[in-house]
Amino acid sequence: MRSIGPENTLGDFLRTRREKVQPEDVGIMRMPGRRVPGLRREEVADLAGVSLDYYLRLEQGKDSRPSDQVVVGLARALLLDGESRQYLMKLAQPRPFVRLASEEQVNEAVAELLKQWAHMPAYVCDANQNVLAVNPLANALSSTILIPGINHLVASYDDYAVFCAQPADYEHRAIEEAGWEGALRNITAALRFNGDPADPKFREVVGLLSERHPAFRRIWALHEAKPQLNGKSLLEVETFGWVELSWQTLNVPGAANLFVTLFFAEAGSRGADALAYLTSRLQEDAQVEELRDQTDQLDSDELAARRSTAARSVASDGVKTRTAQSS
Repeated sequence: MRSIGPENTLGDFLRTRREKVQPEDVGIMRMPGRRVPGLRREEVADLAGVSLDYYLRLEQGKDSRPSDQVVVGLARALLLDGESRQYLMKLAQPRPFVRLASEEQVNEAVAELLKQWAHMPAYVCDANQNVLAVNPLANALSSTILIPGINHLVASYDDYAVFCAQPADYEHRAIEEAGWEGALRNITAALRFNGDPADPKFREVVGLLSERHPAFRRIWALHEAKPQLNGKSLLEVETFGWVELSWQTLNVPGAANLFVTLFFAEAGSRGADALAYLTSRLQEDAQVEELRDQTDQLDSDELAARRSTAARSVASDGVKTRTAQSS
């Protein structure tokens, strides 16, 4: 993967949010001929209670450690919601880089949870959307994306590129396109919110996606940052086509910054029927595998028995031969 260099993350976020807030939203009269998208820098500085020179330094990346008081003022001026305010605070007060978890560092309790949730697809990701662990039902639901060792975001954008290359003249294309757009924006916003810009692995993922996918460059430029908590997604299941499933993401406490995501569906829905179908198919595959193992074991036992009989026969013949020679 190609890695990108350090970004002016704080400055880019402030600029993007400034351009989204309209003068009317903060009580400023729009004068005729105004061409500035959103607010002017001096307007943000005034609303936040800081000097224009200091605000310019923040946007230009010449100062990246504003105080809590300044962060509160900027959040108020830019009309940030709770999640965006939390992200701004994270950019202003970056934590020391924490080494991310590897597959071996997914603790036994979390691994056991994945086994216990056999009736729900579940998987574990780190802050950079690397898939670390998956239960069988999640793999059956999305065998190209939910595989340990694969980056969820990279695989999703790769699959989206395949989708875009397909013929677009069918009935539900617009619905599927909207589903892709929402899903990609959600997981991209989660990468920005949870990831650490100082982490080389984070920069590597962003660099690869920026180089490979125009859709990522467009969505990344929105500077959306929010945790991936819950929602609904359209997923394609064989024999069922596209079905809607709900999902919930849980943060695993600890320095590794891991996340468990579960999919589920309302009872009686097509989504629930699709999950029941996948569960039944997995059970059938497990039974076939068990029978195959039993057959292999029987064949192995029979072969061992034949070898044992042959060995006894050879030993017996040897005794008879020695006896005949001695006599």
